[in-house]
Amino acid sequence: MITHLLDAGDFARAASTGEAVVGGEGYRHLFRARRLATGERLRLVDGRGRARWAEVKRVGRRDAVLVLGGEAPANEPAYALQLVVAMLRPERAAWLVEKATELGVVAIRFLRTARTPRELSAARLGRLERVARAALVQCHRARLPEISGVHPWAELERLVHGQGDRFFLDPEADPATRLERRGLSGTVLVGPEGGWDATEQKTLARHAVPIGLGPRILRVETAALVAAARLLP
Repeated sequence: MITHLLDAGDFARAASTGEAVVGGEGYRHLFRARRLATGERLRLVDGRGRARWAEVKRVGRRDAVLVLGGEAPANEPAYALQLVVAMLRPERAAWLVEKATELGVVAIRFLRTARTPRELSAARLGRLERVARAALVQCHRARLPEISGVHPWAELERLVHGQGDRFFLDPEADPATRLERRGLSGTVLVGPEGGWDATEQKTLARHAVPIGLGPRILRVETAALVAAARLLP
């Protein structure tokens, strides 16, 4: 089964009219690279959690028309997990975004810490968003994760506000404290290589529960994905 991501506005119009016109890059991918033909079925998603079945009605030289059917599975986890991660180098940030999207994470926020004074340019943020879009199509999700940052440390409280479960990764945490779901949403905060500094740890302790992932020290992106995999059904 092929999943195709439509712009949310285009998806809404298609849901209203019963048909979607696909052109541009989407047309080239579906009807030139994937060679979809009239009568074949696919799944349309809007990146916000909605999904519909569709059938190819007509394939032209530059665009194609799809007829919408009933609702399709969204394939989204019931638990809404956000990752707040110390800013990474670009290639490692892209790898994290790709895998976190596949796992079902709803948001990835990059955070500035004492040991990671990195920035995230608009161009690099755009690349991360494209990575997430490709991963969504590959894994058949319906909701694109929000990607933002680099958030200053002063925004920490705002980032975790309203989250049911709040954890921060700490190799010195009590091993008896388990990483497990208690509510319907949660945030995992992942520090930089070298760990949180003393001031950051004191702040984190006021907002979240310290959690360890075992005796080995993992890279930032590995730790974030291990935590996500343990929490998401």
